[in-house]
Amino acid sequence: MAGGPVQLAYGVDDVRSATIEWVGRGAGPFFVRDHIEVGDVKVDGAPGSFDHSSAYGQWGALMVELVVVHDPPHLARRGLHHQAFLVDSFAKASAELIDMGWRCAMAATAGSTRFAFHDATADLGHFVEIYEDSDPLRGFYEMVREAAHDWDGREPVRLLR
Repeated sequence: MAGGPVQLAYGVDDVRSATIEWVGRGAGPFFVRDHIEVGDVKVDGAPGSFDHSSAYGQWGALMVELVVVHDPPHLARRGLHHQAFLVDSFAKASAELIDMGWRCAMAATAGSTRFAFHDATADLGHFVEIYEDSDPLRGFYEMVREAAHDWDGREPVRLLR
């Protein structure tokens, strides 16, 4: 993927307690949302569901996502869950990953942004997530980055609505 990853995501048992650990590692503040709504979900190519809770914070140049996957269970994992990449052409990037042998384990839409997890666990030990580049997504990344700029450590956990 040209440009490198924009996010590292770690599977955790509890989003809120994990944020405190990551603040101690120099990341934050974290923006938390429980049971994030997504639409048009396909799991292994069939209609399905994707229920997850996440905290998003800045760690140096990268966004860190702390994620609990509630459903489907086969997408849940502890440790490095995925690297995320912004792509200009969602279809082209997805096809390239499939050609590499990394099947599309889940695809969905959050707001107006399409995203997918490709299963690279056999080769890399984690999923590869692609996002269709969009102004709302870039705005979200910028909001998290700006919150970290000159952050004084207060209010480490903030709720997203």
